Amino acid sequence: MAREKIKIRKIDNATARQVTFSKRRRGLFKKAEELSILCDAEVALIVFSATGKLFEFCSSSMKDVIEKHRIRSNEGTSSDQPALDFQLENSDFARLSKQAEESNHQLRQLKGEELQGLTIEELHKLEKSLETGLSRVLERKGAQIMEQIDLLRRKGVQLMEENIQLQQRVIEISKAGKQTIVDTENPVFEDGQSSESVTTAVQSGGPQDYDDSSDTSLKLGLSCSGWK
Repeated sequence: MAREKIKIRKIDNATARQVTFSKRRRGLFKKAEELSILCDAEVALIVFSATGKLFEFCSSSMKDVIEKHRIRSNEGTSSDQPALDFQLENSDFARLSKQAEESNHQLRQLKGEELQGLTIEELHKLEKSLETGLSRVLERKGAQIMEQIDLLRRKGVQLMEENIQLQQRVIEISKAGKQTIVDTENPVFEDGQSSESVTTAVQSGGPQDYDDSSDTSLKLGLSCSGWK
């Protein structure tokens, strides 16, 4: 039974178009590899998907093949060299623009945008990339948290030491204030006796001695007047 001939036209369904692109691209690259091996030929393929993603295959060096293509194309057309250089510059600009667009597209995919048309394999790779990036972010976040905890711990120890020093200072000031009050309440006189000792002495012996001497003087006065 003959295979049904597929009509060559653009596939409207985006998912089906992406699947067909992946299959045909792999087949094309396989045929190019077989051609390079069987015929010892230099083969280079450059393919851009509908989303701007770059796919390439080269049997040797892509740069060498492109340079060889440029030299072969320029043989016998030296008069057109300025125009050719301009075209090469435009080609480089277009290539860099494609690379920039591809990088922006990959960045949007990392943000969860423009995921339509991706195969399960591509989605799996994207998931792995996100998991790797998330693990690195969490690792860095944990390191910063530990650094902040260590800094706060050192500050806490420093504050405790300052608090102990302040408490000792307050105790010293309190002791000095009590000693000053005691010295004020008990002044020292010229003979070295304190006010407390002088007061005790006056209360115990001073008034009694004064009364005895007064009584003796009175008796002597009366005796003298009677004798006369």
